[in-house]
Amino acid sequence: MGKELIIVESPAKVKTIKKFLGSNFVVQASVGHIRDLPSHSLGVDEQNDFTPQYEVIENKKKVVEGLRSAAAHADTVYLAPDPDREGEAIAWHVAEVIKDKAKNIKRIQFNEITAKAVKEALANPRELNVNLFDAQQARRVLDRLVGYKISPLLWKTIKRGISAGRVQSVALRLIVEREEARQAFKPEEYWLFRCILAADTPPPFKAELAKVNGKKAHIPDAATAEALETALKGKPFTVAAIEKKKRNRAPQPPFITSTLQQAANQRLNYPAKRTMTIAQRLYEGVDLEGRGTTALITYMRTDSVRIADEARDAATLFIGEQWGKEYLPKKPHAFKSKNSAQDAHEAIRPVDVTLTPDMLKGDLPPDQYNLYRLIWSRFMASQMAAAQFDDTNVTLSCEHTEWKTKGERLLFPGWLAALPRSSEESGTELPPLKEEQQLAVESLTKEQKFTQPPARFSEASLVRELEELGIGRPSTYASIISTLQDREYVRLEEKHFAPTDLGNVVCQQLRQHFATLMDVGFTAQMEEHLDHVADGQENWVALMRNFTKDFVPTLEAASKNMKTVKTGIETDITCPDCGKPMLVKFGKAGTFLACSGYPDCRHTTNFVRDENGQIQTVEKQIIPQESVGTCPQCGKDLVLKTARTGSRFIACTGYPDCSYTAPFSTQVPCPREGCSGTLVEKSSKRGKIFYSCNQYPQCDYALWDWPVARPCPRCTSPLLTEKSVRGVKKIVCPVKGCNYTEEQEK
Repeated sequence: MGKELIIVESPAKVKTIKKFLGSNFVVQASVGHIRDLPSHSLGVDEQNDFTPQYEVIENKKKVVEGLRSAAAHADTVYLAPDPDREGEAIAWHVAEVIKDKAKNIKRIQFNEITAKAVKEALANPRELNVNLFDAQQARRVLDRLVGYKISPLLWKTIKRGISAGRVQSVALRLIVEREEARQAFKPEEYWLFRCILAADTPPPFKAELAKVNGKKAHIPDAATAEALETALKGKPFTVAAIEKKKRNRAPQPPFITSTLQQAANQRLNYPAKRTMTIAQRLYEGVDLEGRGTTALITYMRTDSVRIADEARDAATLFIGEQWGKEYLPKKPHAFKSKNSAQDAHEAIRPVDVTLTPDMLKGDLPPDQYNLYRLIWSRFMASQMAAAQFDDTNVTLSCEHTEWKTKGERLLFPGWLAALPRSSEESGTELPPLKEEQQLAVESLTKEQKFTQPPARFSEASLVRELEELGIGRPSTYASIISTLQDREYVRLEEKHFAPTDLGNVVCQQLRQHFATLMDVGFTAQMEEHLDHVADGQENWVALMRNFTKDFVPTLEAASKNMKTVKTGIETDITCPDCGKPMLVKFGKAGTFLACSGYPDCRHTTNFVRDENGQIQTVEKQIIPQESVGTCPQCGKDLVLKTARTGSRFIACTGYPDCSYTAPFSTQVPCPREGCSGTLVEKSSKRGKIFYSCNQYPQCDYALWDWPVARPCPRCTSPLLTEKSVRGVKKIVCPVKGCNYTEEQEK
């Protein structure tokens, strides 16, 4: 009997699958894609039905040789890349390069890498799905046409080496237009009134002003606020009404790709790309003591909340044994996927619910443990009974004003036993109150506020927006975001995206000359068309012809009408040397200011933009080169220096004979669990100082503000930060929602 060959996508899967298949099976990996369009030419025959000109990727030639050799010695070749369009394309390309060697080629797929799932797949092979492959091929050709046709126009008019993308450019537009809305926003003043009241029994509780003279409270200025404060001082507060009701809070469905990326960003501070890298490892298998290589989660690229019956039954059994039958719902929860969901795979869930996070903590590195715990807890919670609360809404009166407060009391935790709320999510419990009860006023405060502009997108909110608008698909969100950052079209400021000057200019050019391509609705419709191709309802060549009917003439018009900005964008900053306007220019090392009087005047400087988008020049800092130690390599003095972008670093005075350097250390340990690093000073390409772990890329913890090695007295944060608030230096907690602040000692 001959050998059976299984070709998977990733080398990590090889080890996992080999563990539960007999010696008759050979398992090899394609190591991702083996063929693609050429890297230095269009590679699409537009005159011949858009035929792609695929070629073996240069660093995959030895892999292909190995696959061909193995296929020649196998009775049957089972193609087992990931169960999605991209995986189907990899399988199709592998089939193309081995078809003259293989006797029999079959396609298999599995949603989880377990012995049962793999053996069931082997028992039920299928043919390659040409519709799925055509959908991936159509996306690849579309993206190649857009990138290769538009990018040269951007090189010609803005800066060489930048690019346009069919989906990434629309995502950039969302970020740019959100920033434009922020800049156009006109803040309006208003004042908030709060009080802390005490009943006969603790605890004291907060209430907020709701109405004045029977109308919704609106305190527009300081004078009105002062008058109201005077009128209320010393006046009694009375309980006017109490409304109590029971409330059930149902659990959320198990994770899909987008919700996992959002939750990991919000709870763990993981970027989308990092989340997907960790999830891939958990899916492919990790080494566990006593178990060997074990897959921990199901496939992580999905838009369906559906789960297998056997997974639901396993969860039901575990919940009943772990927490009790009262924690099970009367009937299983029925979660509905979005209408746009492809529903090809289950939701993201643990392969074996009995492998709890606590059992694996010693086997997994912190990032894998944290993500597995999140996935496990969310899945278990999704199969549990609703949490039950006793809600209390209280109306209070004082003179001609009405105040509101609300509290909640947890009656039954239900799914919260598996997925507890954070302190920020938890409600407040009120003391016993009764109507007409008079309350003691511990404090009455007023606070000036201003209406806030629309918030910038975080990674979580951008993924949510892309999903809601139908832009991209689960497998593309992480690459969209990382491409925008790699191209330096956007930057992260305090975990939120802001467009760079380069991103603004690129977006402006594309909006002006490619209105249809940059339209959110058009991009979403194109995703639907690609779905129809995958379902066999639409022909991919017809789709391409329809697309190019508008794209080709638009491209021709843009090539004639797109104006260059290579000479620079004029600003209202004047040159300190000659008085002429300074220009924003895009160089190889990034964006900078240069005098418009060049070549007569060669003044240049770096700059940053403030919160209002206004340019602030960055002058070079001169720091005395005092000795700060001895070089560990040559014994000469070490001195403190400043990098071109502004951050400090340690360098040896023996340069160039000795090239020793080290980052400037804050001496504050990295607070991330399991990390032994120290926070050091760094600066972004745009000159903004931040503090990050010196173990990067193993640890990507970072802060914008100087760290202080003291735990927060209010929450669990192991450190605080030094921050300047309206010119006053304060010590604040970096944890979102904590709001702990103290004045810095002089």
